[in-house]
Amino acid sequence: MDHSDLSRRALLGGAAATASLALAATAGAAPPIGTANPAPPSLTPNQSLAALKKGNRDFLSGRLVEPDRGGRRRRLEIARAQYPIAVLVSCSDSRVPPELLFGRGLGELFIIRNAGNTIDTVAMGSLEYAVAELNVPLVVVMGHERCGAVAAAVSVVEKGTTFPGSIGRMVEPIIPAVLAARAAGTRDLLDASVRANVSRTVDRLRRFSEPMVLDRIRAGRLRIIGARYDLDDGNVDFFDEGVASAPQVRR
Repeated sequence: MDHSDLSRRALLGGAAATASLALAATAGAAPPIGTANPAPPSLTPNQSLAALKKGNRDFLSGRLVEPDRGGRRRRLEIARAQYPIAVLVSCSDSRVPPELLFGRGLGELFIIRNAGNTIDTVAMGSLEYAVAELNVPLVVVMGHERCGAVAAAVSVVEKGTTFPGSIGRMVEPIIPAVLAARAAGTRDLLDASVRANVSRTVDRLRRFSEPMVLDRIRAGRLRIIGARYDLDDGNVDFFDEGVASAPQVRR
């Protein structure tokens, strides 16, 4: 074996060793949940809620201090990591922009939006990511006045209406809330259903989420609350802030 053969074997051996080390580093399990963004939240759940309430009061008063919505300094500040103060599960309705309603700027809210503010697998995974990986201390499920998705569910219950495409399947999760609101008796079934839809989602999240969420609730590091936005006067009513029932860990 000549010198060139030895050099070639040494080179190949070194490459193989490097590859083995790389595989060993990447073949293991993903980093433990909660380590991707290890910095603790700057606000407690109650402080985060207070900040949202103040932002909405400022929005109502017209004295809203303009937040940094995307200046270069702020973009660079959050380019490598995000530290939102709350998760907003809200409706896709164009009249319900969470950052504006709460006076928040770039990188401050982790927003999950769909028609009817429901929780499906994608929404739940997004919420779990925000809670477990970004250490968000507050989740707000927010419905709104005259919600079209909830109105569609009311129409299904009251009139047997059917909707084309995926719209019918989209409103199906809201129907139990409409039935509960109707059973309770109310003059305004639509608005009662909006609130019932929020409350059902809040209760589900508080009681039947994965341990990564429930453990934080038990430890006082996370609150999950409900709210309703009034299209006419701009007020956000945080109507479901109570202590949840005992969480039940999913198996």
